Amino acid sequence: MIRQATACDADAILNVWLLASLQAHDFIPAAFWWQQQEAMRARYLPAAQIWVCERQGEVQGFVALVEDYIAALFVRPDCQQSGIGRALLDTAKQQRNKLTLKVYCKNDIAVNFYCDQGFSIIAEGTDAATSQPELYMEYRAGDKDRTQGPLWQHDSVINS
Repeated sequence: MIRQATACDADAILNVWLLASLQAHDFIPAAFWWQQQEAMRARYLPAAQIWVCERQGEVQGFVALVEDYIAALFVRPDCQQSGIGRALLDTAKQQRNKLTLKVYCKNDIAVNFYCDQGFSIIAEGTDAATSQPELYMEYRAGDKDRTQGPLWQHDSVINS
């Protein structure tokens, strides 16, 4: 079941975020993610509209929107590949006609997921906090044909 998050979900959301961040971003030192937990709790999560996927009484994933920006979309590692990420993204698409996000170039699984879900790469940059290269992606309702062609590979070159 997907529902809007409540204050009672904060610990579960942070747990999902940490576990998924450690798995998906193994190219960044784990200490970075551990150090970001309080900022997530105090600053980032309160600024977002959040929906959670709850199954069997447990939060298994969440999506956080700040206006048209997907600030976070994470699924617990043991619950991935079960349609939760797609369902959460579909919920975000129902809320907005346009969505933007940033994703690390080295996170091939996420980049390919977003491309498959109708997002296009619009620019490339560098994350200030980690110095990792990242992609800026965008989704616009009705632009489903934009994803034709090869999926992203992190060793590709994008000229912005």
